[in-house]
Amino acid sequence: MNQPLDVATVRRAFPSLLRRNGDRRAVYLDGPAGSQVPRAVADAVSRYLLHSNANHGGEFTTSQATDTMVAEARRAGAALFGADDPEEVVFGANMTTLTFHLARSLARTWRPGEEIVVTDSDHDANVTPWVLAARDAGCTVHRIPVRRDSTLDLHAAAERLGERCRMVAIGAASNLSGTIHAVPKIAELARSRGALTFVDAVHFAPHGRMDVRRLGADFAVCSAYKFFGPHVGLLYGRRALLEELEAYKVRTSPPHGAEKWQTGTANFEGIAGTLAAIDYLCHLGGGGDDRAAALDAAFAAIEAHERQLCVRLLTGLRTIAGLRVIGIDDPQRIRERCPTVSFVHPQVPPHELHRRLAEREIYTWAGNSYALALSQALGLEPDGVLRVGLLHYNTEEDVDLLLTALREVLA
Repeated sequence: MNQPLDVATVRRAFPSLLRRNGDRRAVYLDGPAGSQVPRAVADAVSRYLLHSNANHGGEFTTSQATDTMVAEARRAGAALFGADDPEEVVFGANMTTLTFHLARSLARTWRPGEEIVVTDSDHDANVTPWVLAARDAGCTVHRIPVRRDSTLDLHAAAERLGERCRMVAIGAASNLSGTIHAVPKIAELARSRGALTFVDAVHFAPHGRMDVRRLGADFAVCSAYKFFGPHVGLLYGRRALLEELEAYKVRTSPPHGAEKWQTGTANFEGIAGTLAAIDYLCHLGGGGDDRAAALDAAFAAIEAHERQLCVRLLTGLRTIAGLRVIGIDDPQRIRERCPTVSFVHPQVPPHELHRRLAEREIYTWAGNSYALALSQALGLEPDGVLRVGLLHYNTEEDVDLLLTALREVLA
C-alpha cells in the first residue's frame, strides 16, 4: 500500500516556499511555467561547480567524476522515462532545442507527398518544429482537432493518420487545459500506419509516471525545470532509431550512443542538478536501489495528493458566477486531467486578473502559454486564459487563498 504524501515535509525541502511579503506568504501556482527547486538540487549544482567542475573524457579525477555523474544521470533519466537503456537518454538545452534538432534529422528520411500529424492541443514547441521540417521535406501536415472539452477528437485522428503518415507528434498532457491525452491509442494507430510517435511529456512529467513503453512512444521529451530541477532538456529515443538516424553534429562527436545527439559541451552542472531532481522524486517514493520502483511509489502519492487539490479547486471555481473553466471541469473526470486549471471571466481579462492576484502574492500566469493552436481553436485569442498550476508542494490552504482572492477580485 502506497504511503500518502507528507506535504509538510515536502515543503521544508523547498526554501523558496518560505517567501513572504509583509504578512502575505507567497502562493506558488506558477508551476506549469517552471517549478520551484528543492535545496538538494541547488546543492548538487553548487557541489558540482565548486568541487567537480571539468570537461569529460579526461584521465584526471574531476573529469572522471564528471563522466561518472553523467552516466548515473543517464541511468536515472532512463528510469524516469520508463526505458531500459541509458544510451536512449539525451541531454540538451531544453525541449524546444532537442525537438528542432531531432525534427531536422527525421525530415531527411521523409519524401515529398508524405504526411506528418500534429495536434491542436499542443504547446507550439511540439508543432512548429514538425511543420517547418515537413515544409522543408515537401510533406503535408495534418492536425488532430480538439473537442469542446479540450480532449482530442479520436475519430478525426483516425481519419488524419493515413497510409502515407510518417510521424505523429502529440503531448502527453496539455499545458493550457490540463487534459491528459489518449497517447497510447494514437500511438497504436500510428504504428498500424507505419508511422513514428513523438511525445511531448514536458507538462505531464511532474504529475504522473512516465512510461514510454505504455505510451507507445518512439521518442519522448521532458524538461527538468518542470519537475523540480534546473533548465535542462531530456530526450528519449529508441536506441535503434537514434543509431540509424543521421545527427547534425561535428565530425569529432561520437558516431554512436546518446552523445552522438548532444551538440557541443554539455551543461554538466545542469545534468548534476537533473540527477538530483530525479533522486528527489525517488526519495519521495522511499528511495532504495530500484529507481523505477521508487518513482512508481512517488507518483502514486503525488497523483493522489494533486487530484484531491484539483477537485477542491474545480469545486470552488464552480461557485464563482461567470467564471468558465477551460476543458474538463467535472470533478468526476479528475483522472482525465492534470491539476493545471485555466479559466476566463467576462468582466476581468486574464492579464488583469493575473496582476491583481500577484498583488496578493498569488503567482499565476496569463495568456496562451504557447499553446497557440488550442487558444485559437477555443476562441480565446488574443487574451488567452488565467492559468493556475498545482504541484505536489501545494496545499489546501493555497487553493483556499486563491479562491478567496478570486471572489474578492471578481466581486
